[in-house]
Amino acid sequence: MMAIVAPPAPAADYAGPYLAARLATTQNDYAAARAYYDRLLLATPEDRNVQEGALVTHIALDDQDQVAALTKIMLAEKPPSQIAALTGLAEAAKADDFAGGLAILDQGGDGGELVSGLFRAWALVGEGQMADAGKAFDTLGATQGLAGFAAYHKALSLAMVGDYEGAEKIFSGNMAQVLHGTRRSILAHVQILSQLERDEDALKLLDDAFGPGLDPELAGVRASLAKGEAVPFTIVRTASEGVAETFFTVAQALNAEGPTAMALVHARLALLVRPDFGDAVLLTAAILEGQEQYDLAIAAYAQVKPDSPVYPATELGRAEALVAADRGDEAIGVLEKLAQAHPDLGSVWLALGDNYRRAERYADAVTAYDKAIALIGEPGPRDWFVYFARGISEHKSDQWDKAEKDFREALTLSPDQPSVLNYLGYSYVERRQDLDEALDMIKRAVAARPDAGYIIDSLGWAYYMLGRYDDAVTEMEKAVALEPTEPLLNDHLGDVYWAVGRKREAEFQWHRALSLGPGEDLDMDRVRRKLDVGLDAVLREEGAPALHPVHAAD
Repeated sequence: MMAIVAPPAPAADYAGPYLAARLATTQNDYAAARAYYDRLLLATPEDRNVQEGALVTHIALDDQDQVAALTKIMLAEKPPSQIAALTGLAEAAKADDFAGGLAILDQGGDGGELVSGLFRAWALVGEGQMADAGKAFDTLGATQGLAGFAAYHKALSLAMVGDYEGAEKIFSGNMAQVLHGTRRSILAHVQILSQLERDEDALKLLDDAFGPGLDPELAGVRASLAKGEAVPFTIVRTASEGVAETFFTVAQALNAEGPTAMALVHARLALLVRPDFGDAVLLTAAILEGQEQYDLAIAAYAQVKPDSPVYPATELGRAEALVAADRGDEAIGVLEKLAQAHPDLGSVWLALGDNYRRAERYADAVTAYDKAIALIGEPGPRDWFVYFARGISEHKSDQWDKAEKDFREALTLSPDQPSVLNYLGYSYVERRQDLDEALDMIKRAVAARPDAGYIIDSLGWAYYMLGRYDDAVTEMEKAVALEPTEPLLNDHLGDVYWAVGRKREAEFQWHRALSLGPGEDLDMDRVRRKLDVGLDAVLREEGAPALHPVHAAD
């Protein structure tokens, strides 16, 4: 595999722009890096370090014409740099030019031990030399740490040429646990079992690995298996697609260690070879999201066409990226269209409900969650969240009775969920309802999440409502220490300080809450009124019970 190592800077006249380009790359600002590198290329076109940096940024930005032109120039150097060799291998596979790819390797090009080894084996497959390809996979597998990669790709190559028995033997052999480590590898084995007419084994593998609530692609596979229909082997259909799988495999491995530029490079090269590679699109976009390059991620998701089996997943991902880019209305539009096209997908209605709720469109959120719940059938422990989310939306829509029922259902499905325990307990406290039960719920939530300031705030607020003001101060101070910039928590701390007679400190906290606000659920006007007349007067104006300390042991 390849890592970016800082090479020496070019000549002194260009050191500043070069360092700026490298800094932009390390900060994942590929557009800025490209601008610097392209200017440097005009000034120093033969500088190898500039070429390498420019090629990385052009790959990252999916500038395929520039990538092809720069790669051609860089491959003329002997030996070519590693990034040039990698890109040259991808370009060769894209053109089914396996001889050209092997020539890059034979003339000193090095794409890294794993990519080079897998490319050589797949190139031999492409040239019809299966026996030699098998030996090449085995040779690579003898290298420490690469056995799993080699076995997986060898199995795919055997399945591609119709040797499903040989492929299944590898998947069920001593590497079985390693080879079932990803969604894609499990799907490959399921397809192989189907081709061997072992539908029951395929169904068991699918159900054991993924359980209920399958995504559309897997649901389609399961439906075919259940009807006794053969599921075609589609993971790798050509040797070129095997090379795309190579880049995808390496990108996954690199991304497991963090969303680096080289993880992105390998994912982009997988797509260069195989533009319709849906899983590579998902990975590319996920890497870009991890780098906070949301616009690039959105563009990557948009590459997938509606007839692709991964289209719903990419549209869900695109909506998440739009939200991260503060384009929430666009995200809702994407999800509304997806819900119209796929009305039977509960995950789409759930995502749409979440986005309506985020936009404070609570009535719409309830309707979306209704549809999601209707599609669940018999709910299980993993379904607690949709009831919780609908309960929040009902609560915000002044439908407390419905909300309480949903919160209780969420706790029935998953009794120890701290978020539900906290929300329901806090709601009871706010309503001055079932305070003893509320306190117990919140204590359980705190035990599960002792570092969550907002949950500890709920405990402090419960003590406050019970008149246990000294206990309230202790917990509120902990909460604010954990979440010092949260306006509502500072406001609450001000209230409990006032309740124990620490009025100057209370006023300080209220001023701080105003300076940090506005925040969710913080009534700024009420805070100002407390600063004008004090908490006691505000409580009288609201017709709320007066402060009344109670000293009670837990």
